[in-house]
Amino acid sequence: MTAVAEVAAREEGRRGLAVVNPLAKFAGPLPAMIALVFVRDLTSPLVFLVLASLVLLLGTRFTRRVVGILIGVIPAATVVVAVGFALWVDPERVEGTSEVLRVGDWALTEGALAIGLATGLRLAAIMTLAFIGGLTTEGSDLVRALVQQLRVPYRIGYAALAAIRFVPRFGHELAVIRQAHRIRGARGGVLSAPARWAGYVVPLLAGAIRHAERVALAMDARAFGAHPDRTERHRVPWRRRDTVFVALCWAVSAAVFVVVRPF
Repeated sequence: MTAVAEVAAREEGRRGLAVVNPLAKFAGPLPAMIALVFVRDLTSPLVFLVLASLVLLLGTRFTRRVVGILIGVIPAATVVVAVGFALWVDPERVEGTSEVLRVGDWALTEGALAIGLATGLRLAAIMTLAFIGGLTTEGSDLVRALVQQLRVPYRIGYAALAAIRFVPRFGHELAVIRQAHRIRGARGGVLSAPARWAGYVVPLLAGAIRHAERVALAMDARAFGAHPDRTERHRVPWRRRDTVFVALCWAVSAAVFVVVRPF
């Protein structure tokens, strides 16, 4: 199978942002994410929050995970950060603004709420922009793109890929261990939970050591690290659409900042 046919076969069935190069999905929103750290207005983070949410809804599959993040995680983080900064803001910075709530000598003012809301919106916008790449990219594709496009040493890249693949392995082993405990008559309950979780540690650690030994033997058998370069089995190419995606993200970000003028 040629490289072009192999890439086409891997991308079959993918839609939207899933076919964009992982590096493009991180490079496109990056300037806006950096600029949002320094803005202090409400409009620009709100605009980027809406735009990033639309990109996620249109470019990814409409799953429970995406809906939960957009409807649950991001609004909750915005509210928590907004309230926290509003409570802890320096009163001298908002002196002269009208009071919204007073408890004894402490007063919550409109200025403090505005600062807290601006901070919460900035965090929400940065999170949503980061989710454009995070929710639509597989860890293996990101590692391969780093090795192939950014010339990250493959010894580092594929070691990270092996570490990423430990996570689902641990999840499977934990499920097996919990089922084994139930078969042996382990009972539930609040008081027994700490002892039960402590009983998971030793078998999980033993399974991790066994898996690490197998991975190390497999990498040695394939002469991993013996040569400066390594043949790639899966290609993650940079295409014209990736350049267009990055250029479009940068152009929209610049247009937002020019129109809003937050600086």
